[in-house]
Amino acid sequence: MSRDDIDETQAPTRRNSRERQRAGGRRGSERSERTRREYVRYGGAVVGGGLLAGCLGDDDVGDGNAEVGSADPDAPEESADDEASDEFPYTASIEPVGEVSFEAVPERWIAYTGDFADMAVALGKGDGLAGIGHAGRYYTYVYDELPGVDVDRSPVEAHPEVRTKEEFYEIDADLHLYDPQMLVNWFDWREDDVSEIRDNVAPFFGNLIFRRSDGWHDYRYYTLYEAFERVADAFRERERFEAFAELHETFIADVQARLPPTEERPDVFLTFEGTDEPETFSPYRLLDKGTSKKQWLDLGVSDALAGTDVENLSTTNRGELDYENLLEVDPDVILVRGHERKSPTEFRDTVLAYMEDHPVGGELTAVRNGRVYRGGFLYQGPIQNLFLTERAAKQLYPDEFGPVTGDDQLFDRQRVADVVNGEF
Repeated sequence: MSRDDIDETQAPTRRNSRERQRAGGRRGSERSERTRREYVRYGGAVVGGGLLAGCLGDDDVGDGNAEVGSADPDAPEESADDEASDEFPYTASIEPVGEVSFEAVPERWIAYTGDFADMAVALGKGDGLAGIGHAGRYYTYVYDELPGVDVDRSPVEAHPEVRTKEEFYEIDADLHLYDPQMLVNWFDWREDDVSEIRDNVAPFFGNLIFRRSDGWHDYRYYTLYEAFERVADAFRERERFEAFAELHETFIADVQARLPPTEERPDVFLTFEGTDEPETFSPYRLLDKGTSKKQWLDLGVSDALAGTDVENLSTTNRGELDYENLLEVDPDVILVRGHERKSPTEFRDTVLAYMEDHPVGGELTAVRNGRVYRGGFLYQGPIQNLFLTERAAKQLYPDEFGPVTGDDQLFDRQRVADVVNGEF
């Protein structure tokens, strides 16, 4: 497992009871009588490096809202019972998994990373959360700012590191929002283990998208919203996805319209360093274009490491830079990951204060100007990205968007909550 996937803190504790929803009222007691094989089927799905050539491309991705049945406008009207029987099964597709056929909409789900968990919450499926693979990197405090959106953390507390076959069996979820090749390459699963859980419990459906520098990831990557769309297909929430995508597009366009000219934008050094007294820094390259860099790319900054031979942090590249290395680059802004449970003030009083007192670090332009900030989540979904983009705009362009400690809001919280709650 890579260093940047070590938990930073324990997840908060809170446990409430939750009733499981029915999928369109059609599942009822039938669910307990179905085998997992009947519940969800893989349509020629593949998992594993050598078989990936068989995965379906974009043209083969099923529409999560499309009914299976006659599309003939002259066909006779169907009864309600006919419609109910015709709309299942439906399919969704994502690499490296392939196409999955669903006999019913998944109710209970787990995700390895916060990005895919946040996608499910954005689609109104937060009450189906049954556990997570990396609780320390799933930041749910952003939901506190959304009226009427509440994610129960008790399943996260009960199952904070779902990484073993035993836990997959114990949780018995309907959908696993995991890239199965991550399990193979980080946690020493075999392909047979992946197949066993897929066949006996529930399908995998995910793609490691937060960075693009791991050699084992030799299949398609997705942008945040490309992956989000596929998850929406799996949950059959096309309308919610489209509402969220429209909201996001408008927000980004409004922010970008206010950016200063390119020549007036800062160059940034994005790094991971989780200690309060940093001595070395693991580099993240913006050219990597993983989803963890989305806000910085949308805000038009340049990579301070451009033109150097410094590689992006990855499973195999664990290189670090010290203060002397950084002084040669001398970025305008330094963005430090690993401190997302600190407030801006706490971060400045610890990390920045240490760098200011460092005999070499204190010479850095970014440090002298107080332009060292928290670098954002490694795993960000669509809701989290709105908050992180707003925060990043204030960090980079305070003259235009206000200070990062200010109360200026760049997007409508109520509008986001309405989409999550299905009020659109």
